Amino acid sequence: MQLSTQNSFMASSRATRVLSLTRRPFSSSSSSSSSSSSSSSSLKFDAGVSMVQGASRGIGLEFVSSLLFLHSPYSQNFTFLLSYYFAPFIFCLVQVKQLLEKNDKGHVVATCRNPDASTGLAQLKDKFADRLKLLPLDLTVETSIQASASSVRETYGHLNLLINASGILSIPQVLQPETSLNKLEKSALMLTYEINAVGPILVIKHMWPLLKVGGGFGTERSNAVVASLSARVGSIGDNHLGGWHSYRSSKTALNQLTKTAAVEFARKKDPIVCILLHPGTVDTDLSKPFQKNVPKEKLFSKEFSVQKLLSIIDNVKSNDNGKFFAWDGQEIPW
Repeated sequence: MQLSTQNSFMASSRATRVLSLTRRPFSSSSSSSSSSSSSSSSLKFDAGVSMVQGASRGIGLEFVSSLLFLHSPYSQNFTFLLSYYFAPFIFCLVQVKQLLEKNDKGHVVATCRNPDASTGLAQLKDKFADRLKLLPLDLTVETSIQASASSVRETYGHLNLLINASGILSIPQVLQPETSLNKLEKSALMLTYEINAVGPILVIKHMWPLLKVGGGFGTERSNAVVASLSARVGSIGDNHLGGWHSYRSSKTALNQLTKTAAVEFARKKDPIVCILLHPGTVDTDLSKPFQKNVPKEKLFSKEFSVQKLLSIIDNVKSNDNGKFFAWDGQEIPW
């Protein structure tokens, strides 16, 4: 795929997906309908509710933008819970404003460690006061995750989609990917594990009851979906280069934790499908220090990557539970 292909793709991908998706009748499957009717008394918000964790900027914010834009023609109201921790991405504030304006029914709950310190969120709150709710959420503080879950429960009563998009690779003067075992430090291992693996699984833990209630209600899916952003370098079977010990192992841990949750959800017959997604090498601040040797055709825009990942999410089936997919839909070995 050449870079020019990406540019052509971005010129028409959103319109194409809207047309293709709106051809399908808006209705839940029979299994979804039966589960929805049995739990309708728990649903305070009569529509699909989505949560994007790690979405203040970059890939996470692009997920929110795409969901707001693409789902508005055929879905009812969507709620997006955005949060971040060490989010090393580009803040696409203008794009969010434009997409919020396109859909006057979408509700957004934006979370970060300190919402009062975010000028971008404050500006959006001023303009969309009735549709945007700000909540503090810190991935390293479990009580803040619990508080966010409680707020979503009190306001909406359920969730149908959870996207874990947070992650760290490098922090100036604090963390750098290791090129040799000699450069490995305990502090780097613990920090990347806490943000890339522990935080996301705790979010799944506390959103689980909401996902169980929601299932596929108010969406075109028969199940709720948990999609955690992993990375191909987290694959043990695909590790041929070595290095990046902290980042690799943290993503491997995320894979195992998410897979284990998927097994439990299936055993308990909860209407939830868990998948892991590799977005490719995306042009964000996270990858920028390491783009020198990346061929242009393999460096994706945020828009291109997110559209590919949303296509996987939109078409996920029950038998995809616990699988690890690349941006092109191909399974990645563990």
